[in-house]
Amino acid sequence: MFQSQLFTKTRREAPKDEQAKNAQLLIKAGFIHKEMSGVYSLLPLGHRVVNKIINIVRQEMDSIGGQEVSLTALQEKNTWQKTGRWSDEVIDVWFKTSLKNGTELALACTHEEPLTHIMTNFVKSYRDLPRYVYQFQTKFRNELRAKSGIMRGREFLMKDLYSFSVDQESHENFYNNCAKAYTNIFNKVGIGHITYMTSSSGGSFSKFSHEFQTVTDAGEDIIYIYEKEDKRFAINKEILTPDLCKELGVNESDLIQKKSVEVGNIFNLGTRFSEPLELMAVGKDGKRQPVIMGSYGIGIGRLMGTVVEVLSDSNGIVWPKSIAPYSVHIILIGEHGSNAYNKANEIYRNLQSKGIDVLFDDRDTRPGEKFADADLIGIPTRITISDSLLENDNVEVKCRKTGDISIHKIDELESLILGRNK
Repeated sequence: MFQSQLFTKTRREAPKDEQAKNAQLLIKAGFIHKEMSGVYSLLPLGHRVVNKIINIVRQEMDSIGGQEVSLTALQEKNTWQKTGRWSDEVIDVWFKTSLKNGTELALACTHEEPLTHIMTNFVKSYRDLPRYVYQFQTKFRNELRAKSGIMRGREFLMKDLYSFSVDQESHENFYNNCAKAYTNIFNKVGIGHITYMTSSSGGSFSKFSHEFQTVTDAGEDIIYIYEKEDKRFAINKEILTPDLCKELGVNESDLIQKKSVEVGNIFNLGTRFSEPLELMAVGKDGKRQPVIMGSYGIGIGRLMGTVVEVLSDSNGIVWPKSIAPYSVHIILIGEHGSNAYNKANEIYRNLQSKGIDVLFDDRDTRPGEKFADADLIGIPTRITISDSLLENDNVEVKCRKTGDISIHKIDELESLILGRNK
């Protein structure tokens, strides 16, 4: 991509009403546009990052047997009434509307009910189970106070997966497999080292659920981390009690207090939705029984925002190579038609032919502005090409993460970049 053709521009200041660091940086770097409080549009760079996150998540969900669908955002009243969740007193973040004939509808904030209803058409016996169905879909939640940038919005993209199992043993096997897949996801996007599978309240579904919490001062939650000997886990503040510590075999004075943000969750749903919506399966014993369910969510935008919060510095974003919008940022120091321009264009084309995605800053602007923009955008590897460097067949390479700058011969460049992108 030629940066001169990118319709977005960097900016020195974020909107005055934007307090969250993740949104400030993403707006300044040209990844997102703020439409209103809690609602953000993805611009080309942001869209590339989101698609890379989606691909990582999709790969892990497919690896554990997930089948991808796309469910509707518009929801009918009747399905939700059967589970008692249409009422605003039960779900207080509904966006509701009406058709011209007066029929009430809502914009989905989650999809347990509609997918369970769909599955009644396809699940009849134990032979039809287990099934694991997931989607990437925009959710709508009428939050009283949208804050924390893209980490808590009124309109946001979520991966939600729902499991349907014939018995508790089968359900628990998948539940554990999904937890491992989530760990893989957070490792791949670069935050696994500060993300913990955390025991928390199961709400109305079960005694406990599990959240994946990333340690950051931007978080709204408090967790207690235990890392001693061969144990590494965390507990949400809301359920920490002396009895629970005793059950886990740890001392309360040992569970370190940290602020964190939830980047994923997994819930045991039991038969909470299958019974009222009559999702039943005939077992091997010939008896009809309600299907055991689970729910597993990852907010894609929230994950992107969390990465920005924890992997940034005073100069801008520091993307891990797995989800960076581009792998390489070429900075041209020189005019169009110069030797530097011709060589930069040659390197750009060559790297692209090797499957490396490259952003080429060919703009007619000052070097200092180009360097500042490169740090703000945060692409992992920066290559600077100028006539003076080319006098000795050299280019300059900078690692965005470490700040290390090194000089390399042009004929070494391809192997260097390919090695960094393995």
